[in-house]
Amino acid sequence: MNDEVHHQAKENTMSQQAQPQIDGKLKGKLIAVCTIGAVGGFLFGYDTSVINGAVTAIASPDSGFALSSTMSGFSVSSALLGCVFGAWFAGVVADRMGRIRVLELAAILFVAASLVTGLTTNFTMFIIFRIVGGLGVGFTSAIGPAYISEISPAARRGFFTSFQQMAIALGIIASLVVNDIYVVASGGAEMPFWMGIDAWRWMLVTTALPGVIMFFLCFALPETPRYLVMKGEIAKAREILVDVIGDENADVTISKIQKSFQSEENEKKVSFKELRGKTFGLKGVVWISIIFVLLAQANGQNIIMLYDSSLWNMLGFSEQASLTIAVVRATLAAVATVVGMVLIDRVGRRNLMKYGTLLMTVFLGITAIGFGQGQLNADGTLSLSITWTWISIICTYAFFLVCCATTNVAVWVIISEIFPNRIRAKGEAVATAANWMFNFLITTIYPPMRDGIGLGWTYGFYTLMALLGFFFVVKFLPETNGVELEDMKAELK
Repeated sequence: MNDEVHHQAKENTMSQQAQPQIDGKLKGKLIAVCTIGAVGGFLFGYDTSVINGAVTAIASPDSGFALSSTMSGFSVSSALLGCVFGAWFAGVVADRMGRIRVLELAAILFVAASLVTGLTTNFTMFIIFRIVGGLGVGFTSAIGPAYISEISPAARRGFFTSFQQMAIALGIIASLVVNDIYVVASGGAEMPFWMGIDAWRWMLVTTALPGVIMFFLCFALPETPRYLVMKGEIAKAREILVDVIGDENADVTISKIQKSFQSEENEKKVSFKELRGKTFGLKGVVWISIIFVLLAQANGQNIIMLYDSSLWNMLGFSEQASLTIAVVRATLAAVATVVGMVLIDRVGRRNLMKYGTLLMTVFLGITAIGFGQGQLNADGTLSLSITWTWISIICTYAFFLVCCATTNVAVWVIISEIFPNRIRAKGEAVATAANWMFNFLITTIYPPMRDGIGLGWTYGFYTLMALLGFFFVVKFLPETNGVELEDMKAELK
């Protein structure tokens, strides 16, 4: 598969160079559509990161639910269970309802979850609606990149699809800034704020606002040509190809899309059974996507996003200082994401991931050594020398920024484009569900690992996973840069 797809990438790159440039008006319209399509990514980032500033208060016996470290971890990671199911069923729902309707449904789930989790005093209800919010994240994480990928020209598909990751980064920044404002204004996440409601609850309730905005913005989005062709709405598909994408050969593109949906079982409805293949029971591309997202999650990247405020508390920083550090981290992450967006179509997916995983391994290894020098105190803080504290902080964030510029950009691009048209919605649903399942496992076991084997060994495990990711990319990940979606292959060669 690697050689065949790589050869196809070269052919498509040559053909793209001969294509006329999209005029400014059409390019502006395409950018606008892709930007609105990525709003789900903003909510995705906001919703998954907002818990960062609230996690300690939620576990507190005074203002929260008096949770153990294990249940505190579950209060954070429970949303990821919803992400698994949302991503799994996203493909089925999107093929029936359309990509836009799924994004609207996700917005409704976001609003409901934010209001209930922010206001309930019942921990069971809190968990249930964390999972409901996770369903919305799962929908947007699967359908957002697929929508942008399907409506973008192949030559710039990586750039436009990475709008999703940029939106996630901006959502993370927004949630951390809002959290910081609440903490400064109230004196702490556990302190009462407006109407006597604790600040951490306002952090969660505020998520409803971008959810409402996303719902109404979805009405401005056109459906994707590939979905419309699948439903037999050829005239609408042609109109979008011409008016939004600027495709001068719309009829040829429609013909290629139609052929890509054909198979030996042409009369049968597309189902998850079509993911079965010759490689250990599944098509090779399915295994590649699953292992790819496993190794992307197992390096601990989301621990930084979800727990870095409590991590710096553990190292002796105040709550406000920890949140401020998190805001700086998220802002730098957005800059790193822009770097990745610029590079992904220029250097290719494989090169971006190859050098990224290698650098991440180095920074994680130094972080593991640094944390390993500390002594855990009775109050839960970690005693480190000033030198090792700053080395650990710098290398932790260096790892995270490299991850933002490489893995976090590439993962959504790759799983949105690597599958052939006929199985794309189902294949991406499986890959995205696997991504969230591994995210859930890594996030849930972090507090027990941290308290059990210590931060040094925990980050040593993440280092090993990053190293395995490097070897996987070098050996197995195909280059999809410049390959038309209609030319993607399902089986390894």
